[in-house]
Amino acid sequence: MRKFVRPTITVAISLLLAFFSATLTYSAPIPLRGKFSSAAMFLQITPTPQQNDVSEIGSTDGIVILGGVIAFIIVLPILLRRKSWTQD
Repeated sequence: MRKFVRPTITVAISLLLAFFSATLTYSAPIPLRGKFSSAAMFLQITPTPQQNDVSEIGSTDGIVILGGVIAFIIVLPILLRRKSWTQD
């Protein structure tokens, strides 16, 4: 019985977080009243032209390296203490 407590708590917390995030992101459709026989079109004119994309190829290299460093910082202590956890 005791070996099922942690997985049950983990699954319960995961489901709770999933339902909570689903309720925060749900947007109810707007109820339409009356009959609409024609569609309306709205045009928004921007006063200034948009700038061209100036991103360079390979500009995400720094992000990938930082993600690898963060993963290494998290995994390294786990690997170092794994032997002491299994001895208990």
